[in-house]
Amino acid sequence: LFFIGFFGFVTRRNLIAMLISIELILNSADLNFAVFNRILYPGQLEGVFFTLFSIGVSAAETAVAIAIIINVYRNFHSDQVNSIENMK
Repeated sequence: LFFIGFFGFVTRRNLIAMLISIELILNSADLNFAVFNRILYPGQLEGVFFTLFSIGVSAAETAVAIAIIINVYRNFHSDQVNSIENMK
């Protein structure tokens, strides 16, 4: 899941697709937290709580990223990375 997100982030030029790829990367980390907590410490919930915290942080990050993408689209009328790389 991590490498699918990484490959999507590296190969895509659309800001929305890049954001979805970043979310895949974050979700793969969350899945690892929960699974390794279950395997290594079956009776404890620290990994689950950290996963929930990470999901909350990624939701806030997604909201900020969508707001930035909307502003970029309003200014440049495009959501492609190539059209905004000369931004001053």
